[in-house]
Amino acid sequence: MSDTNRATRVADILRLFAERGHSQYGGENVTQLEHALQAAFFAERHGASADLIAAALLHDVGHLLHALPDDAPTQGIDDAHEELAARWLAKRFGPAVCEPVRMHVLAKRYLCAIDDTYHAQLSAPSQQSLELQGGVMTDAEARALEAHPFANDAVQLRRWDDAAKVVGLQTPAMEYYAKFLAEAD
Repeated sequence: MSDTNRATRVADILRLFAERGHSQYGGENVTQLEHALQAAFFAERHGASADLIAAALLHDVGHLLHALPDDAPTQGIDDAHEELAARWLAKRFGPAVCEPVRMHVLAKRYLCAIDDTYHAQLSAPSQQSLELQGGVMTDAEARALEAHPFANDAVQLRRWDDAAKVVGLQTPAMEYYAKFLAEAD
């Protein structure tokens, strides 16, 4: 990808978050932007690659791309934001960014299947959306996910996603993460 295309990609993402990132993140007490920044912050703190930091930042970008209300899950609507995000991101990034984003909901379902304590750790809105997203994985579904080349990245992204709901957490601004968006493939 040329430097011009990378710069355009970054500008498009920054603009999208500036225009739509201040909406509430589901039933949580943070905005979409705060949630994205926190997930990226945790990824960077854990020494993740630029691709995985970009994925953490963008994992819920699908929420910014649809016109559904913030309380869609409360209304029984699964917005399939992970699929919408993956399709949008595939025009801008390769699989190392897109696949963990596409799989982060699957990773929630997977963690519920393999960890008896995980479900209880989910916030109430995440528990509610879990049911809309297919519920706990079957053993066969879990084994299929484990075989995917980006499964570990998706599970790690999911853990940062779950943690990224801290009211008032100080993170770098969106512009700080532009370097990771430019570097990611």
